[in-house]
Amino acid sequence: MRILKNFSFLLAVSAVLFGVIEALIILGIVDDYSLQIICAAGINIMVALSLNLISGFTGQLALGHAGFLAMGAYSTGILLLAQVPFPLAILLGALLTALLGFLIGFPALRLRGDYLAIVTLGVGEIIRVLIINLGGLTGGSAGLRNIPGYAQNIMVNNPAAFLWIFPAVAIALALVANLIQSSQGRVLVSIREDEVASQAMGVNIFGMKLMSFTVSAFIAGLAGALYAPFIGYLAPGGFDFLRSVFFVIIVVLGGMGSLTGTILSGLGLTFLQEALRTNAKDWSQAVAGLFGSPTGGTLDLVPMSQVLFGLVLVLLMIFRPEGLLGSYEFRMTKLLRRGQK
Repeated sequence: MRILKNFSFLLAVSAVLFGVIEALIILGIVDDYSLQIICAAGINIMVALSLNLISGFTGQLALGHAGFLAMGAYSTGILLLAQVPFPLAILLGALLTALLGFLIGFPALRLRGDYLAIVTLGVGEIIRVLIINLGGLTGGSAGLRNIPGYAQNIMVNNPAAFLWIFPAVAIALALVANLIQSSQGRVLVSIREDEVASQAMGVNIFGMKLMSFTVSAFIAGLAGALYAPFIGYLAPGGFDFLRSVFFVIIVVLGGMGSLTGTILSGLGLTFLQEALRTNAKDWSQAVAGLFGSPTGGTLDLVPMSQVLFGLVLVLLMIFRPEGLLGSYEFRMTKLLRRGQK
């Protein structure tokens, strides 16, 4: 009953926030460009939430979630090009990714620590290489083009995408939050803290890990399924190892085991990444001048942004390894109870 109450409350708050943003869109305060970044942030948050479930709460280090994002995106894109109904294509893309996660997790989750991280990293790269080599199905290195969008007119695609992505983020957040607060979630946290003690208490360690990994893959696949019609074009280069690292940085920056931190860092890093991209020339000229470029030219800001994110991660590990919020969670219900007192 408590979980159902929390789920309903979270959906109610999400509905209010959704209505506020929709009003701002209608009034023209939130323009199409800002809405595009918000939608991209929503997709990044969903993948980061899925990664936090398996790494932050279950304690299993995974480095290949870009592969799950790619699986959801490409499977949905192919289904949409085959004229499969839109909602069914989204659902099938997420379910196929969950099936892939189950098949991968069955052998991989018998490993621990660095070995599991290496396996998931390898799986992510295998998926990307398969996408490149299955050119007849995926478009190969040229990419998958002309994926039907949320709206026929590309000018109104972003508002239409928001109508799908925002509720999906709210549902993914509610799913993860209520799973963690359930008895199964407490078991996952106990596995993170001490596998030996959990096993001594009769916990099915492997089964719980596999469940967490499959749910994580499903959420990441759902994010990929929503990403395909949002972007309209998929290229294998967008799902490489650095994309997986970006999701790891979001989770670590916000706090391993903090859903609130994941949301805030996902929003912040998405907007920062976009700011670096759109102002690449100005930033690169400034950096070139700082380091005394003899030609007065510019530096490539794509690797510079990666250096910046890497630097943030290193500094975080040195000065605040638990992340900005640690395991803190913001709960509106606590504020309401305090207000009633």
